[in-house]
Amino acid sequence: MDTALIWFRRDLRSADNAALYHALKAARRVHAVFVFDTDILDTLPDKADRRVEFIWHSVAALKAEFETHGGALHVLRGSARKLIPEFANRIDADTVYAGRDYEPFAIERDAAVLAELEAAGRTLNLIKDHVIFERDEILTAAGGPYHVFTPYKRAWLGKLNDFYLAAYPVERYFDRLAPATGEGVSMPTLNDLGFRPSNLADLKINPSAAGAENLFADFQQRISHYKDTRNFPAVKGPSYLSVHLRFGTLSIRALARFAYQHGGAGAETWLSELIWRDFYQMLLARYPHTATHAFQAKFDALAWPNPAGHFEAWREARTGYPIVDAAMRQLNRTGYMHNRLRMIVASFLVKDLHVDWRRGERYFAEKLIDYDQAANIGGWQWSAGVGTDAQPWFRIFNPVTQSENFDPEGKFIRRYLPELAAVPDKFIHAPWKFTASTLDYPPPIVDHARARAVTLNLFKQAVNPAARSDI
Repeated sequence: MDTALIWFRRDLRSADNAALYHALKAARRVHAVFVFDTDILDTLPDKADRRVEFIWHSVAALKAEFETHGGALHVLRGSARKLIPEFANRIDADTVYAGRDYEPFAIERDAAVLAELEAAGRTLNLIKDHVIFERDEILTAAGGPYHVFTPYKRAWLGKLNDFYLAAYPVERYFDRLAPATGEGVSMPTLNDLGFRPSNLADLKINPSAAGAENLFADFQQRISHYKDTRNFPAVKGPSYLSVHLRFGTLSIRALARFAYQHGGAGAETWLSELIWRDFYQMLLARYPHTATHAFQAKFDALAWPNPAGHFEAWREARTGYPIVDAAMRQLNRTGYMHNRLRMIVASFLVKDLHVDWRRGERYFAEKLIDYDQAANIGGWQWSAGVGTDAQPWFRIFNPVTQSENFDPEGKFIRRYLPELAAVPDKFIHAPWKFTASTLDYPPPIVDHARARAVTLNLFKQAVNPAARSDI
C-alpha cells in the first residue's frame, strides 16, 4: 500500500496506538488527521466546555510531536462524515485507519464514512484500541455475551495473557509519517472553534500524553493503597486517570499491564475497575438501545413521578443532604465527581427524588470531563436498579449512612459546603438535627424513609402491575 490515512478520535497519543501502528506498518506514507467534529461540537451548550479544551491541548501536543518526526497532523473543523472521505480522496489514500468506537453515534458516523470511502474505491479499517477485550472476545460457553459482571471478569482474567497487554511499537515506523499538505496545516484556536477557555488550568488538569504519564507515575506510588482509599472522597485515593482513558492520551494496555504485573490487593482492585470498563463497552456495543432504554425491559416504562423542582434542586445542590449537595458542587465546579459519590447522587436522584434516571445521565453527559457513554449509562442503570448486573432494585442507598461511612469527619462536605463549616461532626451528615444555630442551608427536600417506601412501591408495580399500593 502506498498511502494511508490515520484518523485520530479518542486515541490522542502516538505511543502504543494500535490504529497508528497498523497504518504505519501497512503503508509507505501515512497522513494523519483530527477533525473537530461540528456534528458533536454544535450540540454542546457550554462554550467553555472543559472537554473541548482538554482535546484542543492534547491535539496541539500530538501535532507538535509529529512535527518533531518530520510528519504532520492535519487539524480540520466540520462534519467528519464529509471531511474524512474528502481528505482521503485528496491524498489518494487506499485505506483510512481509526480506533474502533462502540458508541451508537460513532457506529452510525463510521458507517456513513465507510459508504463514502467505498464509493470511491477506498476502505475504512477500524482497529481495537481503547479496550483490552471488545464485544465478541469474551463470550459464554453458549457463545453469547455475559450479562453479569463476576463471571465476565472471571472469563476476562482467564483469557488475559502477555499478547493482549503488549504495547504496539509505533516508534519503529515514524519515518513513514507524511509531511503537511494543503488544508489543516495550522492549528485552529479555541475561538476559531466557537469555544473559550474553561477553568482547566485552575483545576490543575494537564492534558496530553505527557500529562497522562505524569499522573500515572504518581498513581503508581499509591496503587498499593487503592483498595483501602478509593471510596473516600476526601482522600487522594483514585487514579484520576479517567479523562485520559476517555480521550486516549494513555494506553489502556499500559494501565492493565502495570496492574496485572504489580499484583497485590490495591492493583487487583484497580484492575477490576478496568474490567468493569470493558464490560460496559461490550454491553453498549451489543445493546445500543440501552443508551435510552433500561436493559431490563420490565423497568423500561417504569412511571417515574418526576416531581416538580426535584431535578432542579439536585442539579443545583439544594437537596438538604450534605453529601449529595457537596458532590453536585464538585461536579458543577470541576467537571469531576468521585466514583463513590456518583453512585450516591444517582441513587438519590432516582430512589429518593423519584426522577427518571435518564435525566441524570444526560446531566452527567453535559458536565463530566471524563464522560464516557458506556460507563455512564452502565453506572446510572446500576444505581437505578434497571440495568444488567444491577444493584437489586430493593437495595436503596441511605444518603446519611453513606455520608457517615465514606466522609466520616465531613472533610469533603466542608470543602464544598463552607456554610456548614461550623456544624459539629455529630451533625454534619444531617444538619437539620443541629438546632444550636440558624444555618444558611436548606432543610431536606424529602424524608428518606418515606421516599424509600414510594420507590419500593413503584418497582413492585413494575414487577407486578397488579400489585396494589399501600403507601
